[in-house]
Amino acid sequence: MTDTKFDLIGVGSPIMDLLATVPFEFLQNHVAGEQGGMVLVNDEEMSAILANLENAPTTSTGGSAANATLNATRLGLTTTYLGKLGNCDVAATYRNRFSDLGIDTSRFKTGAVPNARSLILTTPDADRTMRTDLGAAMTLSPDEISPADFAECRHTHMEGYLVFNEALADAVLSSARTAGCTVSVDLASFEVINATRPWIFKQLASGIDIVFANEDEIRALFEDEDSPYDVLAKRLADHGVIAAVKVGKDGAWIAQGDELHRIEPVVVDSVIDTNGAGDSWAAGFLASHLRGKSLAESGRIASHVGAETVQHLGPIIPDDRFAALQARLADLG
Repeated sequence: MTDTKFDLIGVGSPIMDLLATVPFEFLQNHVAGEQGGMVLVNDEEMSAILANLENAPTTSTGGSAANATLNATRLGLTTTYLGKLGNCDVAATYRNRFSDLGIDTSRFKTGAVPNARSLILTTPDADRTMRTDLGAAMTLSPDEISPADFAECRHTHMEGYLVFNEALADAVLSSARTAGCTVSVDLASFEVINATRPWIFKQLASGIDIVFANEDEIRALFEDEDSPYDVLAKRLADHGVIAAVKVGKDGAWIAQGDELHRIEPVVVDSVIDTNGAGDSWAAGFLASHLRGKSLAESGRIASHVGAETVQHLGPIIPDDRFAALQARLADLG
């Protein structure tokens, strides 16, 4: 391990999540677009959806890379975070939550508008449909990013949602590489891929170390609805990356070079909410991989962390359940 102050820097949008469970009919009647995935909305559109909820949503710190950073911290990594907070009480609550968990908050930037928020609507099949108002997070500029933001960091984990602003994502990855970081990208959403596919392949050619994708994202990336997931994982690995392809209740595939590992799923009694499960999976993988564990070991640990997350509403595992999870992970060796 290199001599760095931080094992991991997460980069993304620090979003306050608004969590609600809804029937399928709510999506049909009040939310434009397909079920699943994430679509950006403005403040007016967000307010209209919120006004139709039967009950007020609960809140949790969120954002894909933020969730991964939070759980990686709880799993023992030293971490920091780069993203743009708003000028409001929501932003202060967000920063304090991270600080209380031991995440370095000195690399947050502050905008002149309210904090980002994301409404996460969970249907009875435990699928989540996200509508996000990026607020201050959207005002993060490529000019605000430099290699100094990544100083003393070993690994950078960037959420794919930043790729909607390709110049910003370019600045993040270029600055991270200049600072000597290895980098991972979570592809985040099939909408992201459909909008930015050429950019993704350009960056793969420039050098990314780890790519996380779920079943929808890997199929969208290669525009392939037929090949099995192990074939798609190997195809992604052919671009010189560790390919971590999560396939929900069917586990995952991890490929690198000539290696291919089938990661068996961790079966749970009840799935409440899939929101944040992929971020937790990434956190488990990174916390293990950056400590030198094998790809197969890292995948097994990741699956346990992801499986725990789906048993609760929201992306944050409750403290008492996290303690039990850590005990199980210790038994895995």
